[in-house]
Parts: sequence; C-alpha cells; structure tokens
Amino acid sequence: MVRRIVARRAVARGIVLACLLASPALALDDGDLALTVTAEVPGGATPYPREMVLLRIRGTYRAQIALEDLRQPSLPHFGWTQLGRDRWFRTTIQGQEARGFERTVAVFPQGAGRFVVDPFVHRLTLVDGGERRLIEVRSNPLPLDVAAWQGLGGPDAPEPWWLPAEGLTVTDLWEPEPETLRLGEPARRTVTLEARGLTADALPPRPTLRTRGILTFAGPVERQTRITPAGPVARVTYRWDVRPGVPEPITLAAISIPWFDTRARVMREAEIPARIVGARAAAPAEEAPPPPASPWRALVVGLAAFGFGLGAWGLSRREAPPLRALIRAARRRDARGFHAALSQAARRDPGRAAAWRADPGTGPRLAALDAALFGTSQTPVPDLAGLARDLRTIRVDAARPDGLAPLDGPRPAPR
Repeated sequence: MVRRIVARRAVARGIVLACLLASPALALDDGDLALTVTAEVPGGATPYPREMVLLRIRGTYRAQIALEDLRQPSLPHFGWTQLGRDRWFRTTIQGQEARGFERTVAVFPQGAGRFVVDPFVHRLTLVDGGERRLIEVRSNPLPLDVAAWQGLGGPDAPEPWWLPAEGLTVTDLWEPEPETLRLGEPARRTVTLEARGLTADALPPRPTLRTRGILTFAGPVERQTRITPAGPVARVTYRWDVRPGVPEPITLAAISIPWFDTRARVMREAEIPARIVGARAAAPAEEAPPPPASPWRALVVGLAAFGFGLGAWGLSRREAPPLRALIRAARRRDARGFHAALSQAARRDPGRAAAWRADPGTGPRLAALDAALFGTSQTPVPDLAGLARDLRTIRVDAARPDGLAPLDGPRPAPR
C-alpha cells in the first residue's frame, strides 16, 4: 500500500514537472514572453552601404526573472556598436504588470543587397514556485534591404571618400594666425571633423595640404568615437606645421569634403577653408640689432662688406639686386633675410640657383642653412659672409641647357 502511494506521488511530480517545462512555450503563445527586433532608418528610407541603421531590441516579460543574458547574432555583413547599456523598465501586458527590456544596436551594412539579421536570443532564468527554470526567448529573423548608390562616387569609389552622416562640422584653428607669419616662421594648423551617425574609422584619411611656396609637416591623426543614445558621434583631428618658404603671401587652397546627408537624403559639401599664409618682411624698425662684436671682428666684417660692394658694383643689372640682398643679410647676420634673398635669386635666375645647390662647396652649406631655419634639430647657421662670397664667384653660362623660362616672365634685353 505504501509503495503504491509513493509511486502515485512520483507520477504526480513527473506530470507537474512536465507541465512546468512545457509552460514557456505556452507563455510565448499567450504573449507573456515576447522579444522583437525592428530596424530604424532616418525618414524610413532604404539605407545605403555604411549608413547607420538602428536595431531596437525590445522584450516584454510577465514573469519573475532572476537572471538574463541576451545573445546577439554574429552579424557577418555589418559593422556594429551597442548604444549604451540595456534598459529595464515597468510595463503591462493586457493590463497586467510586466517587465520591459530594451537594447539599441547601431549597425552599418558593408554592401548593397538583401540581408537577414538572425534571431536575437534572450536566455532567462525564471523563478516559479520557488524553483528556477532556464528558458530561451527568440526574436524573428529580420530582413533588411540595402540600396546600391546610383550617383557619382559612392561606397565603392576610391575617391571621393564616401561619408554618410546625419551632420558634419569642420573646425579650422591656427596658432598663430597665418596672415601674421614672416618668412620661415611656423604655425600650427588644427582641423577637426565631427560627424553624427558613424564611427571614427569611417571618417576620411588626412587630406593632402600642399601649395608651392609653403612648407607643411603633417602631424599624427587622432580619432575618437563618443556613444550617445541617438547614435555614435565620430571625431578626427588633423594637424600640420606650416611655414612660408617665400617672402610673398601665398594662398593655401581650400579642401572640399563631400558627404551624404542621411536625414535629407542629399549630397552636401563641407570645406576646409582657404587661408592666406603671409610672409611679411620685417620692417627696419622691427629688425633686431646685431649682437655686439669685437673691434677686430667689426674691422674684418667691414673690409669684407667693402669687398662685396666693389664686386657687386660690377654685376649685371639682372643679377645685382639678389646678390646685394645676400650681402646685406650677411652683414647683418640675418639668416632669414639671407634665405629670402636666396629665394628671390632663384626666382630671377633658376639656373644660377641650381648651380649654387649643385656646387660641392656651397650646396652643403645651403642645405645646412635650410636645416637651421626649418628643421627640427639644432643645426648651427653657417658663416653667411663666407657663403655669400663663394656664391658670388660661381658662374653660370648664359645658354641654359634646360631652356626653362624664368619664373617671373621674360627678362628685358640688356641695353
């Protein structure tokens, strides 16, 4: 009799356990446990490749949950980033109290076509009658169409860079302002791009900053991504050190940045603005006086200057002004003025400047002067007086093998 009672109780417990194990499926059918995934694109449009799509994962559960773990599919055709932490909140199902769950994931399709987002799986540990049960709640597969770009450029074009964003701003900072620069003086240019709706790796590489007459040295590129509930905000910072290499103001050309406005669904264009890099010559009153010299050195410099003056007196009209400027700069020991005179001589007579650079006696000293003015190492300035004297002695044949015209146009015939 006792054995029959024990057997009956065992059978009853088995039936109850079977009902408990079957209850999650019944709960899903009743709507007590539900998980959905929806895709959101600004304006409800079909997205293009690399454009941000928001996946909203929402769950509603009318059960007591002890533990939970949302398993995300692999998303092989998408880049993705989660936007913030999961959110739990109170809600109702058919007027009965329930718990709500929400997660937002930004995905970026890597190509055009029709893709399927596999189900998300929410593993829940439920508390039922003092016992715990592990169940899995699955979302339905989500089909997602990605349109192919039909205009110029686009995701597959090497140039221009494809940049789909909800907004783009450009900031251009100089320190000091470029219009105040003199010959050889450096300025730091910092350009920042900030775009909403993408990650920092999607922003373009550093643009080329190059204009004849201006020396540019590129610095490191910094990228940052800030996560917000509305989507990621990307920032990239480019830096250059800029120096004028000629004594005239030069216009540094603007740089165009095309981008696709994902809200308005139109192409737009941002711009790194053009700036004038001024190389103003120092006024006589602003020139620093030369350092005091000993009487003997002053006598030697005076005699050398007298010799240079006599030599310059016999020069032709075409070559005298640049060489005289070299002599004056050497007399003042003004390295920047000396370099400016070299640049002026190069524009008036490119063949002579090339001969100066090629000569084994003067070429290395000219390179040392460039390094002292524009390099990063502490290279000493060469002896300017001796360099000017040696430059004057180098002759160039009137007939130039390269046949190039001077940069400042045809020269008048000698009278």
